[in-house]
Parts: sequence; structure tokens; C-alpha cells
Amino acid sequence: TAWSVGAAGLMAPRGRRPYTARPADFRTRHMSTPLLAQLRERVGQEVHLSDWLTISQARINAFADATGDHQWIHVDPERAAAESPWGSTIAHGYFTLSLYPMLRGLVAPGQAIYPGVKQAINYGLDKLRFPSPVPAGSRIRARCKLLKVEEVPGALQFTEQYTVEVEGQPKPACVAEAIMRAYFV
Repeated sequence: TAWSVGAAGLMAPRGRRPYTARPADFRTRHMSTPLLAQLRERVGQEVHLSDWLTISQARINAFADATGDHQWIHVDPERAAAESPWGSTIAHGYFTLSLYPMLRGLVAPGQAIYPGVKQAINYGLDKLRFPSPVPAGSRIRARCKLLKVEEVPGALQFTEQYTVEVEGQPKPACVAEAIMRAYFV
């Protein structure tokens, strides 16, 4: 399995081309190095606390319309008052989860999540739980703790613990490990 020289340049065994760094890769690595060092120092610390947000019945209904999930526990205040253990409608768990980008400040126009970041992409989730409900009319806020940061090709990948607090409740409504990638070019 020897290397060979072909019309396309130096070829790896079985016709694969070896990886060569593109200028964009160099710029990304160069721009992310100071941020990587700063974030590694903050692993285990809270990196964001959102403002309080009221979860109105109108917001819950809009999520139900978007997802087709019109269970009475979410959209029928009269029935929920009479039959649910919470005495009111509650937000969908996935609605609470879906608020992460907004509560984290990822979608604020003109505001980067970290200096130099041009784009942050949701990459996935680990360990998702909904320990308690969010009754309609409640106020929630997000606490985000940095769990891990690492370099990946062309980006920094960081994992945060997203915890949604409900004002006046002892247990959180949502706890998830959110994975994002930050791009610099």
C-alpha cells in the first residue's frame, strides 16, 4: 500500500487523497485557540442565566398547532382545571426544550454566543429529562453550565447543561445536555 503520484496529485493507498488543510481551516483554528483556552477554564461553571419568560396559554397553543399535539392537558384549560393533577394546562416538555436557543441567547440578532463566533449550530442532545411540569402562566428561566469544550474539524464543540427553572417550584422542568458547534468563518 504505497503512496503514488497521479493526475490529482499525491494519492493515498486505494486512490484516496490525503487531507490537506484549507486556508479556512487555518483561520478557524487560529481564531478559536484563545476562546478554547478561555472556555476550558470555565468548564463546570455557569455560563448563562436567562431572564424570566412567561409561558402563556397562547404560546402553548401555538406550539400545539406547530406540532399537532393537541392533548387536553396542554390546550383545554377547563378540563385541565377539573381533571389534571396540576389544576391547569401545562406546557409540552418539548416546548420547554425548544426554548433553549432563545433563552440561551443563540438567536438574538447581532449577538454572538462567544467573541469571534459567526455561527452557532445545535448539534444534538444527551441526557434529556422533564422532572416537573410548566403550568400555563408560569415564569421560567434557563441556567446553562459548561460541561465540555473540544475542537472538531472547522469548529469548536461545546456541551452545556440546560436547566429550566420554574419560578416557585423546587424541581426543574427540563434538564438536558445540549451540544453546539461554533464556527468562526
